[in-house]
Amino acid sequence: MNSTKQKSVVTGGAGFIGSNLASVLVTEGYEVHVVDNLSGGKRENVPAGAVFHEMDINDTPALAEIFADARYVFHLAALPRVPYSIEHPQETNHANVDGTLSVLAAAKDAQVSRVVYSASSSAYGNQDTMPLREDMPAHPISPYGLQKYVGELYCRLFSEVYGLPTVCLRYFNVYGPGASAEGAYALVIAKFLKQRLEGGPMTVTGDGTQTRDYTHVRDVVRANLLAAQSAHVGKGEEAVNIGAGKNASVNKVAELIGGPVEHIAPRLEPHDTLADNSLAKQLLSWAPQVSLEEGIAELKKLANLP
Repeated sequence: MNSTKQKSVVTGGAGFIGSNLASVLVTEGYEVHVVDNLSGGKRENVPAGAVFHEMDINDTPALAEIFADARYVFHLAALPRVPYSIEHPQETNHANVDGTLSVLAAAKDAQVSRVVYSASSSAYGNQDTMPLREDMPAHPISPYGLQKYVGELYCRLFSEVYGLPTVCLRYFNVYGPGASAEGAYALVIAKFLKQRLEGGPMTVTGDGTQTRDYTHVRDVVRANLLAAQSAHVGKGEEAVNIGAGKNASVNKVAELIGGPVEHIAPRLEPHDTLADNSLAKQLLSWAPQVSLEEGIAELKKLANLP
């Protein structure tokens, strides 16, 4: 990829997915700027070679200055996780809806070439049929799902009204190196690995039959790069599924990691997710490359688990 030191900005670039993306952009030769208020990310996650701006994305004028001369803005900053949004709907709305509006306004003022928005499969909520397709009506069942979907609508609006090129990527359950195992941001695979390292059982919510489409972070990063450059997207019309196209139960994840399991109370969440990723193949020439078995085996090796 020939970037000729093009400027790219990653909001949320100190977080899990954002830092993985920023690292690849640095490697690819981009001038990379990371914007993060460190509410969920960590300073040490920002890759060497990237310029770090510790600030809140709701500071639109400061954001517009950082976006000046940027070719691409990758908007990943968010307060994630469904349970946290249920407990804190106003706080998460400020970050996820107001923050996205701020990013789009700043990108418009800075005349950015394209905004790639990290959307979420939680916009689908519970659907009667699988796999989940982009032409299904959104039916979020949590504040987080609604907030991320509103971000998609704002992207489309800014493309239609202001001519700002945008594209939305609906991530399914992203996992991989650097995923948080802590608190409200904990992701199930990272949480299970941490519990195994600490010698305890893996805590499975409900009966563990609920399934998720686990998608490796390297595949998600590649989707972002393709979405930034594809001539087939950018008009704000597309919300593209970025998912492995295969799902696995929480029980299966525990089995792949290996060790004792303890069941805890179920929580409000869709029972199943499964991506139809044919649109990503069609528009972005993207297909997942890392299987769940390979991804978990790699994480176990990194964690020195047998």
